[in-house]
Amino acid sequence: MRAMWSGAVSFGLVSVPVKLYSATENHDIRFHQVHGADGGRIRYKRVCEVCGNEVEYADIVKGYETEDGELITLDEADLESLPVASGNREIDVMEFVPSDQVDPLLLDKSYYLEPDAKAAKPYALLREALRQTDRMALVKVAIRSRETLALLRVRDQVIVLQTMLWPDEVRVADFDILDAEVELRPQEMQMAASLVDSLGAEFDPTRFTDEYRDAMIELIDRKRGTGETAPVPAAAGAGGDGADSMTDLLTALQRSVEAAKAGSTPSVPAPRTGAADDTEPEPAKPTPKPKSDAKSKGTKRPRRTA
Repeated sequence: MRAMWSGAVSFGLVSVPVKLYSATENHDIRFHQVHGADGGRIRYKRVCEVCGNEVEYADIVKGYETEDGELITLDEADLESLPVASGNREIDVMEFVPSDQVDPLLLDKSYYLEPDAKAAKPYALLREALRQTDRMALVKVAIRSRETLALLRVRDQVIVLQTMLWPDEVRVADFDILDAEVELRPQEMQMAASLVDSLGAEFDPTRFTDEYRDAMIELIDRKRGTGETAPVPAAAGAGGDGADSMTDLLTALQRSVEAAKAGSTPSVPAPRTGAADDTEPEPAKPTPKPKSDAKSKGTKRPRRTA
């Protein structure tokens, strides 16, 4: 794993140098959007809806639209004036809270904390203190310039930093039907409790798999095995002039080798831009010499500018 952040956990007068690693990864099958006719990648452009022109990323600023239809724009200078915690490399423990008081809805992303080689003892001290007291450490930490609330909790032998949502980011379940009085008979409660007991089990998530993802992988492998594949097409102009020159050079060399083996002179035909045509091309006609008279029909001479 690759560390994405380094700093220290501070509680009281104790400081524990640590590195931060992402604790989870996404195994979803990722697809590109491609043109069904030729397999070319679908690309999106940043287009202004007012003038219709494509806009460079450097010319884009952030805009906030108010409820009454006013637009407020913020540029880089405005954003730099905001208080950020990019220089803060500490995970400050504010208090230790009982684990059963933490609402799981507040939990967001998970990260592993690895102690520095010289900090194994204070790291283990904090870990075992959290384990024995059945508490979590409520902390503040700055990741990617944004300060956020987080929890330190123990998972096996590692301390996990769990970022949290702010309380006002959790929506209220405002459903009128939940306030309606519902009569539950004792027999119904007994049957429901019996059903829960019959399906009771120890929690073991490893017994379950992502059947949709497995079926998708099987489908892709089956198509590959039956030859339902095609080479990835090269995008027109992709890679800039250097990539195009390299492609042209390799093409010329390959055709030169093929022509040498066949005992003929190599030639690289010009790219075809129209529809496919299998007919033989007509012989080129000699180009007439241009008349010396400047007034004759033809290309006008460009005007000279100072």
